[in-house]
Amino acid sequence: MKQIVKILTIVFGVSALWIGLLQTSVVPENYTWLLPLYFIVSLGCYGLLMVGVGLMKFPTCPQEAVFLQQDVREAKELLQKKGVDVGSD
Repeated sequence: MKQIVKILTIVFGVSALWIGLLQTSVVPENYTWLLPLYFIVSLGCYGLLMVGVGLMKFPTCPQEAVFLQQDVREAKELLQKKGVDVGSD
């Protein structure tokens, strides 16, 4: 929920800035109409950056790996009891 509030705050802030620039004529009008496009591209770049940072900081969980291997062994045993060929160990 925090992330959506952050994004909506940014969107409203940029929208207010854009409307203000349209009305005050500080920036030439042909550039001002391109600002939403620049904003969308910037937001996409920010999203890709956050995904990349998240992947670089992806935590390793050795304890969870042990639990996963245990679950796999249990599932193989259960399937073998039911007569399903699960391959070699």
